[in-house]
Amino acid sequence: ASVSVLKEFPDFNSSLNPAKDGLIVKKYWNIGFACDTPEGLVVPVIKDADQKGIMQISNDLAALSAKARDGKLSPAEMSGATFTISSLGGIGGTGFSPIVNAPEVAILGVVRSKMAPVWNGKEFIPRLMLPLSLSYDHRVVDGAAAARFARALAMVLEDIRRLAL
Repeated sequence: ASVSVLKEFPDFNSSLNPAKDGLIVKKYWNIGFACDTPEGLVVPVIKDADQKGIMQISNDLAALSAKARDGKLSPAEMSGATFTISSLGGIGGTGFSPIVNAPEVAILGVVRSKMAPVWNGKEFIPRLMLPLSLSYDHRVVDGAAAARFARALAMVLEDIRRLAL
């Protein structure tokens, strides 16, 4: 879902080096994910996520997470991310402000989903809600672009069939 939206909003899949090249928009999608380990937080990277299906991504996530917890990740397995996702879903909470993992320009934070009453104009109905927190570097992304990115991601997640279109 993130890769789909990153393709729509390429500035979010970039790096910033103001001293040298400025903004470098990446044409590949390597997704970092924050992983809690006994030694602290590390960020393994799922390389070429755009070329993998959900099952391969799930397998990569499990394998890299196990290596991270065992302290066996190589430097190559923790480098090259173009965008990072951090999840506190396993721990809980209602929201947080993830810190951008430079030189990336954005990071997505997710927490545990929960059922909540939502007003549909006539009545409250139960709806599964997934809080998202998007942090970004204002030198590259402004608030309006961030809101559009977050809304596009929410639309994909609301109906995952959109990924097949």
